[in-house]
Amino acid sequence: MAIEAEKVLAQLRRVKGPELTGNIVDLGLVSDLLVEGDKVTFSVTVPAQLAKQLEPLRAAAEKAALSAEGVGRAIVTLTAASAAPDRQEPVRPAPKAAQAGDVPPPMLRQARPQTPPPGTKAPVPGIGAIIAVASGKGGVGKSTTSVNIALALQANGLKVGILDADIYGPSMPRLLHVSGRPEAGEGGVIEPLEAYGLKVMSMGFLVDEEDPMIWRGPMVMQALTQMLREVNWGELDVLIVDMPPGTGDAQLTMAQSVPLAGAIIVSTPQDLALIDARKGLNMFRKVNVPILGLVENMSTFICPDCGGRHDIFGHGGARAEAARIGAPFLGEVPLEMTIRSHSDSGTPIVIADPDGPQAAIYREIAQKVWQRLGEERRMAGN
Repeated sequence: MAIEAEKVLAQLRRVKGPELTGNIVDLGLVSDLLVEGDKVTFSVTVPAQLAKQLEPLRAAAEKAALSAEGVGRAIVTLTAASAAPDRQEPVRPAPKAAQAGDVPPPMLRQARPQTPPPGTKAPVPGIGAIIAVASGKGGVGKSTTSVNIALALQANGLKVGILDADIYGPSMPRLLHVSGRPEAGEGGVIEPLEAYGLKVMSMGFLVDEEDPMIWRGPMVMQALTQMLREVNWGELDVLIVDMPPGTGDAQLTMAQSVPLAGAIIVSTPQDLALIDARKGLNMFRKVNVPILGLVENMSTFICPDCGGRHDIFGHGGARAEAARIGAPFLGEVPLEMTIRSHSDSGTPIVIADPDGPQAAIYREIAQKVWQRLGEERRMAGN
């Protein structure tokens, strides 16, 4: 099958440029496109000062080219373009509006002056405290817990933002019923979206909900670092980070490089979930991140018809684990259909029913988190 160059270019138009606007074809960055059999080769021109950092852009262009009909191999190289001597950056054409299904941008403009070297925990200007919400495994309701704690902290009078750090399974666009493309503001700093008064950043704003993220570890970490440090969070009392599930390289690197004020561990009561929760807890302790407490999610189920109590996943396991390891226990969240239905509809229970019993549970948990954070700061002498 003969490969049509126009079809390749059409796929490459899904790849956004290095400044979050336009695409690499309409920006004039694609050159030397050559078709040989089922192989396509071409170059992507990038600013010389960013050439070493734009490997994600090259990988995204390669992926896009391979999606074109008939393409079996794609060889993509980055070509560095020197800036004109009388200006800081080359003149670029007017950007094309982002379209649904665009390949995720590398977000590598370096909006802030310097990204801290690996292993350092430089503070993020304007953010009073960064709190990680984590779990040892997926499926325990960590993201639902994260967003409701964030909204409960806000209901308690704090300025709050939330960073969806789950690159492979971002949940915040659905949980907060917010969509759109973040814009690059002054100096290239990304403007977060807002929902219910929260400032929100998620990879889910940059890719279609059904598109898989096929990124290796370094690309993931680069994106996470930029979503934290190259976003205009403004002045926040608290930034909640909805961590990826598990204890892999991405989670460990986040714990080692982000100035976390503390971590919240979410688990269901069952032994299998608690085994993985212990791993997450121990990871934070090994990198000297204070444990603010454990939350037992799906703690019990009250039948809406008969009023009977059913401990579907067991009950009290997280409380017992907290007592065993000497960590605070923050509270129990029931397995409640209204929590699930409001989460699916994008109106978390703290917003949908602020005076209801479930919202009261999250507000109490948030109050305990804030108190624990104060205790940790006093012990640290801050």
